[in-house]
Amino acid sequence: MPSTSGLWDRIQGNWDNVVGHAEKEWGKITHDELLQSRGNREILAGHIQSKYGVAKHDAHVQIDKFAAKVDDLTK
Repeated sequence: MPSTSGLWDRIQGNWDNVVGHAEKEWGKITHDELLQSRGNREILAGHIQSKYGVAKHDAHVQIDKFAAKVDDLTK
C-alpha cells in the first residue's frame, strides 16, 4: 500500500470518481460540500469535525480508513 500522503494525492487527483463513495461514507456532508472540497484533506476533515462532532485526529483517522477502502478505484 502506498504511503498515506501518496495515496491521498491519488484520491484527490481522482476526486470526481471518488466523491460518490465519500457521500456514502459521510452522509451528513452534502454533495456540494464534498465537490467544493476537491478532495482537500484539511477541508474534508473540517467537514467531518463539524458534522460529526469528532476531534481533528479522529477525522483524519476516518479519512485514512476511507482512503484504504477506495484505493483500488484510483489505480
